[in-house]
Amino acid sequence: MSLLGVDVPPVSHVTVWGAGPLGINKTVLIYLFALIATVAVFYFGTRKKDALVPSGILQNTAESSVGFVRNQIIMQTMGVDGLGYLPYLATLFFFIFFSNITEIIPGVQFPANARFGIPLTLALATWIIFNIVGVVKQGPFSYFKNSIIPPGVPKPILLLVVPIELVSVFIVRPFSLMVRLFANMLAGHLILVTFATLCAALFAAKITVVILPFSFFLLVAMTGFEILVSFLQAFIFTILTAVYIDAARHPVH
Repeated sequence: MSLLGVDVPPVSHVTVWGAGPLGINKTVLIYLFALIATVAVFYFGTRKKDALVPSGILQNTAESSVGFVRNQIIMQTMGVDGLGYLPYLATLFFFIFFSNITEIIPGVQFPANARFGIPLTLALATWIIFNIVGVVKQGPFSYFKNSIIPPGVPKPILLLVVPIELVSVFIVRPFSLMVRLFANMLAGHLILVTFATLCAALFAAKITVVILPFSFFLLVAMTGFEILVSFLQAFIFTILTAVYIDAARHPVH
């Protein structure tokens, strides 16, 4: 597609690649990297767990990262009783973050979560977990009743409220988790591709010295912003998962 004389690649060109042996493509390799990096965080964060003072940059970074999930996500939403969910929530946070951050790595420059398959899988996993927790903690009937019937609502209004709550709790929650992660990462990726293409076109056209530095520094600023977005999307997905699990554990009063 040509825009003001600049060839802007179509969306399919920057999000779809042919598969190699066994169906492995760029997206699969990014997810393998995210898996290995997540395992490495837990390995370096726990290999000397009996030591009073952590040693080494890797161990300090890993322990601080796990501590962030513990203190800023679980303790803030679920309290001490939610620490049992730390392995799942920490894995979720790091896997999503490492899958996102590849967007700014030279030579890769693509967030794997800009494809909706894995975001959908993670959202369904969260949906299954918080529903199982709700059934186990409250019982099947009580959990379903407490989920769709808010306390204190007049009976005539329940005809309107119950369908809304049913759709909100059991359909909208996993769907919104998936769409929020997928759409934000895809949008950010397309913005970076557009700015990079414009910078390359300005450089090739030898535009005045004033315009090119401005577009370049704007690209750098957008790259920094995407680092923040990569972190925030992992944080939001994880903290909403913690909120949903905690809500399933306790009936609304």
